[in-house]
This record gives sequence, structure tokens and C-alpha cells, in this order.
Amino acid sequence: MIREYIPILLQAAVAIAFAVGALLLSVLLGKSGLRTRTKDSPYECGMVPQGEAQPRFSVKFYLVAMLFILFDFEIVFTYPWAVVYREAIAHSQVIFWSMLSFVSILMVGYVYALKKGALDWKK
Repeated sequence: MIREYIPILLQAAVAIAFAVGALLLSVLLGKSGLRTRTKDSPYECGMVPQGEAQPRFSVKFYLVAMLFILFDFEIVFTYPWAVVYREAIAHSQVIFWSMLSFVSILMVGYVYALKKGALDWKK
């Protein structure tokens, strides 16, 4: 049984050996120059860096992203339900009410987001 795993173990060993070898070779053969302020700056294209490294995003960006993920999940769960619904005649009532409860919970979240103004771009 262990013979079946030998190719996988061999491939993992080769990958690890290659990674370690590449790192060691770059340390041994690479030029270790002196660190200067210019070399440590984020850009070496001749331009003086301005501003912060990371710009600040508005909280609205994250709210819209979370709402997108929320309703993306709704679509992911609704498509298989719609495909199976007609074939599942024996359990159609259970399937219908479970999906209705799922969509109603999402609608509560949607109404809450509308009341809070999460989708209002002018604020």
C-alpha cells in the first residue's frame, strides 16, 4: 500500500529540494550590497514617493463588498434549488418552504442595508 504513495512523496521531496536549493543558491551567489536609503525606498524609478503606502478606502466600499458576497451566495444556492424543484415532487412543500425562509432572511438583510443607506452612493 505504501508503494502507491511513493510517486507523491517523491514529487513533494523534489519540490521541497528545489525550493530550498533555489533559496540557498540565491543567498550564496547573490550580490549582498550595502543598504542605502534610496535602495530601501519603495520605488527606485527616480520619483520621490508621495503619500501613504496604502490609500484608505471608505467604509462604503466594504459594505458594498459584503452585500455583494451575501447576494452572491443567494444566487449560488438558488440555482441548484431551481433545477431540482420540479423533479422533487415528493418533497416539494419542504423544499419550497425552506427556500422561502432562506430568501426571507436575506430580504431582511437587504431591507436593513437599505434603511442604513449602505447602497446610497451620494453619502
